[in-house]
Amino acid sequence: MINRKTALIALFSAVSTFALTPAARAAGEDTTTPPATTKTSTECTDGKIWDAEKKECVEPQKSGMTDDLLFEAARELAYAGQHDNALKVLDAARDQNSARILNYRGYSNRKAGRVELGMTYYKRALQADENYILARSYMGQALFEQGEIQEAKVQLIEIRDRGGENSWAYRALLETLGGIRQY
Repeated sequence: MINRKTALIALFSAVSTFALTPAARAAGEDTTTPPATTKTSTECTDGKIWDAEKKECVEPQKSGMTDDLLFEAARELAYAGQHDNALKVLDAARDQNSARILNYRGYSNRKAGRVELGMTYYKRALQADENYILARSYMGQALFEQGEIQEAKVQLIEIRDRGGENSWAYRALLETLGGIRQY
């Protein structure tokens, strides 16, 4: 008989594994809550990131951090409005063809005023993973900002059709479009 502690550990492990699947990432889970604010966005400068182990700001290329940690640091910087610093951190990621890395390159460039470059990265993210609905949401928001309302609605429909109607990605784009489903 399995004891309660063992059963809970197995359940947590299964849930954790599911939560990290590509389908879960494609649903846009990385935007449901703002990233934690760390010293990366409050004390580090020039694209450096906080290394809690060393207790100092370090160059991302020399940090030895995983792509997951680099992504989280870049996301934190992007949310803090430090888009060029976010891009410096993304440069250190090993998998430069990852949909999430390409998507945040798009986001950071768009928010820094380089909309066309941002759109290029959103398209590349969707080439890497056509089901990455967060890229579709951000692309739709960019299209809306450029006055291309119908094209933005196409992305909303794509998100819905890919099973993302209950996701943050869908709700964010729907809100951008005025909150009215017109498809």
